[in-house]
Amino acid sequence: MEQSSASEPTIDDLRRCIHAAETPALLMLVAHLTDDAEVLRPDWRPKPELLPAGGLTPDVESQIRALCLEKLEPLLPTMGTWPQRPSPAVLTAISDWALGSTDEKNVPLLHAAFVPPGVDERAPRWTKDDIAADRSMRVAIIGAGLSGLMAGLRMKQAGVDFTIIEKGDNLGGTWYENTYPDCRIDVHSYIYTYSFYPYDWPSYFCRQGVIFDYLRSFAEEHGLVDHIVLNTEVTAANWDDESQIWTVETIDDHGGERADEYDIVVSAVGQLNRPLIPAIEGLDTFAGPAFHTAQWDHSVDFTGKRVALIGTGASGVQVGPALARQADELVIFQRTAPFLQPTPELRRDLPEEERWLLRNIPLYRSYYRFSIFLPRAIGRLAAATIDPDYPPTERAVSAVNEQLRVLLTDYLLGQVKDRPDLAEKIVPDYPPGAKRIIRDDGTWIETLKRDNVQLIADGVERVDETGVWTADGEHIPVDVIVFATGFKASDFLMPMKVTGRGGKDLHEAWGIDACAYFGISVPDFPNMFCLYGPNTGLLLHGNVVFFLECQTVYLLSAIKTLLETGHRAMSLRHDVFEEYQKEVTEESGKRVWGWSKTHSWYQNAEGRSTIMWPLTAHRYVEGTRAAEPEHYELT
Repeated sequence: MEQSSASEPTIDDLRRCIHAAETPALLMLVAHLTDDAEVLRPDWRPKPELLPAGGLTPDVESQIRALCLEKLEPLLPTMGTWPQRPSPAVLTAISDWALGSTDEKNVPLLHAAFVPPGVDERAPRWTKDDIAADRSMRVAIIGAGLSGLMAGLRMKQAGVDFTIIEKGDNLGGTWYENTYPDCRIDVHSYIYTYSFYPYDWPSYFCRQGVIFDYLRSFAEEHGLVDHIVLNTEVTAANWDDESQIWTVETIDDHGGERADEYDIVVSAVGQLNRPLIPAIEGLDTFAGPAFHTAQWDHSVDFTGKRVALIGTGASGVQVGPALARQADELVIFQRTAPFLQPTPELRRDLPEEERWLLRNIPLYRSYYRFSIFLPRAIGRLAAATIDPDYPPTERAVSAVNEQLRVLLTDYLLGQVKDRPDLAEKIVPDYPPGAKRIIRDDGTWIETLKRDNVQLIADGVERVDETGVWTADGEHIPVDVIVFATGFKASDFLMPMKVTGRGGKDLHEAWGIDACAYFGISVPDFPNMFCLYGPNTGLLLHGNVVFFLECQTVYLLSAIKTLLETGHRAMSLRHDVFEEYQKEVTEESGKRVWGWSKTHSWYQNAEGRSTIMWPLTAHRYVEGTRAAEPEHYELT
């Protein structure tokens, strides 16, 4: 899909725009087209942490662009016949050059990272009519966000009857609901996309409205809108052992209740869909507006107001600067300081010349995406891994983790040399990776240094009619309270009641430690599959949209198994689940988010992580290639 119409690229266009190209992607493209890796010179190797940029001197980058232009000019008129894929040798050489070397186990990630134009690698290659044309198969997909729409497309491609049930009045999930000022993605736009559905992104890290437009276009172009039932919340899903059918109970925005039967239920409700407002004493007595960032009250005028911002996680860091520009005074309440990742391009738009290249030379776009995706998919899990011999502390858990801490701390302290009073408040007292590391271009510290901003590194004890009381007993008068306190991420599939085989209640079975096989399947809940389920969150080692694509591959494989075998139901075997659960639990304990005692949304109330994926991305790829029939009881 192209947002803007692309014309046939000319050599004059290429000459005009080549200066905006990122040199790593250019060199990869030339190596692909010439089937010759000689152009990938060692002295032109990029810094992996800076990709898609090369991080070379301007003179060297100009030299590279001139060489690539010379190579591309005679090839441009034949662009329609360019080979879609590089040879295996060249693809490996590209990866070795970009990253230094390619571990054999990461080879599957190379093929996930490079997506040829117009290719949908993970689409089903079968249809229901091919396998079991006479069999009825109805699927309920709960949620019309990123994962629900992805599941809907796969059902449509496979010719399976499906309905997407959405509690809101529009599709888009979190990208429809979160409309607070400067809400944006903190993953590079070019990898926060379905791999097969590119977009003409205007910014390196796009705002909420642009991402919503992308999802809306995706749904409209693929005919998904007619399958979505809006303003309808699922209250319960009940499995019947005799009929082997799910009954899904819903209530609409007018109070109308109904129950519908489905063969399969897919939970695509996500993790960031239920705002968390702390249970603060006296909050109900506050006289002014008080609301969560995910429930933004656009009627509130902050002009001349004294505003309390509670929380300095990702949404707090995003919305704080906008509030500081509008309000008379902004008081920020910080429980724990965030680590910030230097991202100079965070608020920048892509130059029009760069967008022209990405729009009109699809293979360049493929390598641009490849250069962003691959290092992040392979990731830096080592930086979040405990070294018992280090020994681990709440400062750092390994030598590699300490290096990351020094890098991130230097970035913070370098911005407050003129404000030593802030230094102690802005440096986190936990190891990097124990909480989300937030992208920043310097705007956050600039905001904290404003004359009308006060940072209070103290907990909120209670609220009264006129303001906030700190744990130290100080009363701060405010007119408005904004909660940037995150979501109930560990409360999976809440508040719906899910009843499985033998009347088993899902939430009682889980207790506080939700778990699903690769985040997808749970024993005793036949024909129920989760997307973005427990332990599929990512920090330094993967890509959430790619993981969703892997999950739908697994989902469609399960449906195909039912159709091919003629069975009505499949339920994950307990021994398979228990072995997986043991592995995930043990590996989570080896990661900083499972070891550190600092509180974060990665942890449940007992301090255990049911959110994060503790293993490598290639392990996830291998584990979700197919729903293996031997892992299930088929009935």
